[in-house]
Amino acid sequence: MVVFIYRLKAGSPAIHMIHTVKGFPMSDIEVGSPAPGFDLPRDGGGNVSLAGLAGKKVVLYFYPKDDTPGCTTEAIDFTALSEDFAAAGAVVVGMSADPVKKHDKFIAKHNLGIILASDEDTSVLAAYGAWKEKSMYGRTYMGVERSTFLIDSDGKIARIWPKVKVKGHAQEVLDAAKAL
Repeated sequence: MVVFIYRLKAGSPAIHMIHTVKGFPMSDIEVGSPAPGFDLPRDGGGNVSLAGLAGKKVVLYFYPKDDTPGCTTEAIDFTALSEDFAAAGAVVVGMSADPVKKHDKFIAKHNLGIILASDEDTSVLAAYGAWKEKSMYGRTYMGVERSTFLIDSDGKIARIWPKVKVKGHAQEVLDAAKAL
């Protein structure tokens, strides 16, 4: 695969084209729409797919990078509530562009009890609109926007949390999963 990197302005036709090149427009996801499918490598080996979780509620959360402060807190918070999510009929899947090896180290280091999927080519991140142009110190780059999607047992988007603030987020998602 050949990847060209250009410094483009957010919202430009070229940015839109990059995100729709695999048929996944960034802005088409809304509550009630079918969740984009995925089948990705996961921690511990094997794959995790939305089809394989059919009939269950799925908490799909996107995070920037393994073993960074906010991402670690978020993963630990979801792990602490994993039994409650299971009781609510929900499976928690965290996803980033990190490779599986990094996920495995992250899980071992923090004793995490959730599934971590690896989307190294960012196609699923883009499909859910979580692969965004970001900026830091005047530099623009593409990266993951921390966001969460609650998918109902029929595979439809039930709730969306964009631009997530970590504190209290896992509990808020659990409350929504219980109410679904």
